[in-house]
Amino acid sequence: MTYEEKRAWIMAVVSVGAYAAYLSIVLGRADHTPLTEVSYVSTLLWTIGAAIAAAIVLNIVVAIASPEGANKKDQRDREIGRFGEYVGHSFVVIGGVTALGMSMAELNHFWIANAIYVAFVLSAILGSVARIFAYRRGFQSW
Repeated sequence: MTYEEKRAWIMAVVSVGAYAAYLSIVLGRADHTPLTEVSYVSTLLWTIGAAIAAAIVLNIVVAIASPEGANKKDQRDREIGRFGEYVGHSFVVIGGVTALGMSMAELNHFWIANAIYVAFVLSAILGSVARIFAYRRGFQSW
């Protein structure tokens, strides 16, 4: 497994874990309260910060555990990385357009913030999955 594929796995796992933690905390607080009244901002910021920190630490651990491939990227790695970024960025755009529409409809900030957050999470997960599939199943550059 190449270092870049390991990085894709880390991003996917960390993103899923952070969003699952966020959902469990926010939904746990909404026991008998409407979701729009639940305190979510600090939880959102902490889970994003924790995900960033966890990804950095895990990437460092992987680089230390297998230093032979940590600084090597060939043309295939760059093309697969670009492909994963294209897939991931499409969800950022979809989330941005969705949030824009939600703000024009004057929806609650809770829904707008969560639409943006889920767009970033989907971007990270699906971009990582695209990279993993490209490494595992082969990648045909066009």
